[in-house]
Amino acid sequence: MSTAPNSYPSLCYAIQIPGKKQFLLLGHRLKMEQEEPPTEGEKYEEYEVEIEQPYGLRFAKGRDGGTYIDVIAPGGSADKTNMFAVGDKVLATSAMFGTEIWPAAEYGRTMYTIRQRIGPLFMRMQKRYGKKEDTVELSEKEIIRAERNSGIVSGKLREIQMQNYLRKKEQKQTRERELREGLQLYKIGKYDEALEKFESVLGSKPELNETSIASYNVACCYSKLNQIQAGLSALKEAMQAGYEDFKRIRTDPDLENLRKSEEFESLMKQFDESFINENALNAIKSLFGFNKK
Repeated sequence: MSTAPNSYPSLCYAIQIPGKKQFLLLGHRLKMEQEEPPTEGEKYEEYEVEIEQPYGLRFAKGRDGGTYIDVIAPGGSADKTNMFAVGDKVLATSAMFGTEIWPAAEYGRTMYTIRQRIGPLFMRMQKRYGKKEDTVELSEKEIIRAERNSGIVSGKLREIQMQNYLRKKEQKQTRERELREGLQLYKIGKYDEALEKFESVLGSKPELNETSIASYNVACCYSKLNQIQAGLSALKEAMQAGYEDFKRIRTDPDLENLRKSEEFESLMKQFDESFINENALNAIKSLFGFNKK
């Protein structure tokens, strides 16, 4: 059994990191001009929207365990609606199949539902006016900017820096625990529950090596569940985050169902330069007759 770096557990014999349409609108359309956040006691405004794959959204887990928009990809289905904003909270989504609407649960379960959704994705959102959950770091940046030319480091800044350090340390420990728990669930065949743990890790803004491991584990889970598109998407995210053990990807028994897909090789060719170079070398040899007996 190989071991992952920095003691982060992973699936499929514990991977080792060698080296990252059209849309329909439902309900009312929100005013798109600049709006002020509601005052204390007022309710955040909600909106409903339906999007097609590729959604063009990346999510993050909030401190309350909820699901928030972290990035909106330009030109994606979500971007074309002109309704989403970074920081908006997911309140409900389509079920994995059919027209039923499920309230958003904890982050891992919500992401599990979104990844496996067949057909257009309905979303009920809470407008957060561009305000992310991670406001402590913003406060630190504001204080640093204000004190940059004064030469004075205030006690408030030191306090915020210490809070940030302790919070990040706690988040790292939580991710390590969830990776271990996910691995244990995977080993006993509870792939759905393992997925929730790994998705939770991915929503906590992990480091690149953590992203590689968790995404690879997600791909393994979806492969076992025979959810091919979701598995290929997770495998792509693992390689984008720096996972480069392409030999393992091509031989790992836990990814067998993904390798049966016609899209598998085209995905691998986007990242596996050694495979591309080997094919080019064989073509040159064939052209000049080096392979002839």
